[in-house]
Amino acid sequence: MGRVEGLVAMVTGARRGLGKASAVLLAKEGAKVVITDRNPDGADAVLAEIEKAGGEAVFLDQDVSKEADWQRVIERTIDRFGKLDILVNNAGVGAGKNIEQISLEEWRWVMSVNLDGAFLGTKYGIEAMKKTGGGSIINMSSIEGIIGDSRMVAYDASKGGLRTLTKSAALHCAQRGYNIRVNTVHPGFIDTEMVRGFLKAQAKDGDIESARKALERLHPIGHLGEPDDVAYAVLYLASRESKFATGSELVVDGGYTAR
Repeated sequence: MGRVEGLVAMVTGARRGLGKASAVLLAKEGAKVVITDRNPDGADAVLAEIEKAGGEAVFLDQDVSKEADWQRVIERTIDRFGKLDILVNNAGVGAGKNIEQISLEEWRWVMSVNLDGAFLGTKYGIEAMKKTGGGSIINMSSIEGIIGDSRMVAYDASKGGLRTLTKSAALHCAQRGYNIRVNTVHPGFIDTEMVRGFLKAQAKDGDIESARKALERLHPIGHLGEPDDVAYAVLYLASRESKFATGSELVVDGGYTAR
């Protein structure tokens, strides 16, 4: 306990899935947490879970694709807690379409959330953190940011772009002595609502169970991951334990990319 005691964290897209798991774990380990999302549904349950565990958290509505929203939520975070030490750029969307199927409108929607949103978060996170002595920015990429998947061209492109955006920002901060580390986490397929929606879309004749088993077989460990598997990776990168890690890729994928 107490691995991020006294630190202030912001987690985007935190009302469910990987964002929720990360926010709850950071709070349990001592951080004050700001959870953000464009949709408030479910946010109260996350706050209640954090408070029940003895943590402190607030919810702020945010569309991560909008620059003004980033400026507002960071300003309110600092007004409430005095600083920002940890930023988890987790909010993300997917469009399960290949290069021939996807429209330009769908492509731009995915990019606006997954890449523009993380760009804005990283930019304004650095601005806030360098004023108070540093911090850790964790960008949620994916195994799809390392390898390709013919079914998700826009998602792959956004996560691949985020991977190298992170490296550029990490070098920038290190070279200027900001004491800000910037890293990516690359989950495999995790048992979340987003992945369940993906399975439903990919299932032939509505056979979701067969689609799930086929997806599980792609992970040598034999099963899908759980949100906490990724949350513990986030906790490590958020904590002082990872003080020598920047510009790095923490892969949590059950062996998916090992082959």
